[in-house]
Amino acid sequence: MGLTGNGFVFYVSAFLILVCNVTFFKEILKVYPLSTSTAFALATLPLMLGLTSLLLLGVLSFGRTTKPVLAVILVLSSLAAYFMDSYGVVISSEMLQNATQTNVSEASDLLNLKLIAYLGVLGVLPAVAIFRVPFRWRGWRTELLARLKLLALATVLLGVIIVSFGSFYASFFREHKVLRFYANPTYYVYSAIKLFGRQLRTETDSTIMPIGEDARVKAGDPHRELIFLVIGETARADRFSLNGYARDTNPLLRQENVISFTNFWSCGTSTAVSVPCMFSALGKNAYNEKQAQHQENLLDVVRRSGVYVVWLDNNSDSKGVAVRTPYKNYRSSEQNPICDTECRDEGMLAHIQKTIDAHPSGDILIVMHQMGNHGPAYYKRYPKSFERFTPVCESNDLSRCKQEEIDNAYDNAILYTDYFLSKTIAILKQNDDKFESALFYISDHGESLGESGLFLHGLPYAIAPNSQTHVPAIMWFGKRFNEVDVTALAKKRGLRFSHDNLFHTVLGALEIQSDVYRPELDILRSVYKAEKH
Repeated sequence: MGLTGNGFVFYVSAFLILVCNVTFFKEILKVYPLSTSTAFALATLPLMLGLTSLLLLGVLSFGRTTKPVLAVILVLSSLAAYFMDSYGVVISSEMLQNATQTNVSEASDLLNLKLIAYLGVLGVLPAVAIFRVPFRWRGWRTELLARLKLLALATVLLGVIIVSFGSFYASFFREHKVLRFYANPTYYVYSAIKLFGRQLRTETDSTIMPIGEDARVKAGDPHRELIFLVIGETARADRFSLNGYARDTNPLLRQENVISFTNFWSCGTSTAVSVPCMFSALGKNAYNEKQAQHQENLLDVVRRSGVYVVWLDNNSDSKGVAVRTPYKNYRSSEQNPICDTECRDEGMLAHIQKTIDAHPSGDILIVMHQMGNHGPAYYKRYPKSFERFTPVCESNDLSRCKQEEIDNAYDNAILYTDYFLSKTIAILKQNDDKFESALFYISDHGESLGESGLFLHGLPYAIAPNSQTHVPAIMWFGKRFNEVDVTALAKKRGLRFSHDNLFHTVLGALEIQSDVYRPELDILRSVYKAEKH
């Protein structure tokens, strides 16, 4: 007998509502507890979501495209359900952008039996079932008319529900917009369309707008600067013992004269947003991906001034920041001499002295992009010798681990970052006689480790917890960089700073003069012993 096109759309919509929206309904009940006053309104939500999904699937699929489109939706929805149910994440356009920029190694860290079960049971099996059920085609005219009637009926029913429970849905749409982020598949489809449109506009325009065209190092400067700028990955400010964490996760940095800023905030909740944003002159409030991609960044301005710049990467890539800058990839053993189960951040330091020696004149800025605490396989982010806190979660399925095990693995990775940063300082000390040397470290974003049922990162900034936006930031200065009053700077460690300050602080430290430099955003501006600009 088979099913008509509308039949396929109806049954797939019902299936998605019944089995792929567990997190959506959990979040609903957190905001609207069951009570006699809300029971009837809450009972309409599954119907509301089902009708919305029916409208979406009814528009996306028709005729010969019906089965393939619905099969793809089922598979994608099973993956969305897995990540929302397991980690509490939202499948936003930023999250999808991260996914498109994830390499094979990072993707493999997410693969586990639970994901395969979700994909198989909620995605592949229903998709196979769709292809096994015959399609009862009634002709273009009849099918089109039937589809239009279905869409019209769904629209009318949605209107009736909203009008009948007006006060409830006024609150739902106006005060609890976040709840819509968990609707599967409507929100991830919306996010995918938004991302596609953004990338399409970007690809059709390759113009790069120059900034800081007047950039130059201060005339008559007799000193050479050597600055290491380390971009951390997924590190939380509250897991650094330098910031008051009870565990000693910074035993080596504690022995150095470092300033750890305790009130530092990220531009985004994902690498794809935070890294381009922190190197942009736009600042968080004005930042948008399209404009940032078509505008020069900090590295361009620094290079134009005559400073040698190189980007060393042990992460996936520079997220577009270093496309016009010398770049070295340390994700393989061909370049990185320190690899075991994976290539270590420490390997970025192996040839760094040769790089310094190869430039006997002028200032040098070396950017190092860490693998850091990239999750969820935190236990892979450090050599076994750094496994001080035990037992650890040795799975990328965090739901299988106790909270203590997750914390231990994460903290061990912080401990390895402490070691890595101490080694960068040791190299800077070796060059103290020739340079005014400094280390700037800042993480791209934080991480949720199970608080309120949330894991990983990438939530929309407006609803992201502090654990995803409050990041560690550290500065260290060599003995010849005596223009900075370290004692005065230490008194500023509790002031609020953000990724917005990085651009201008680096320009200031390198004594680069330019109209793009904003002294009020230079963290060091008020603690220089002598005027640098």
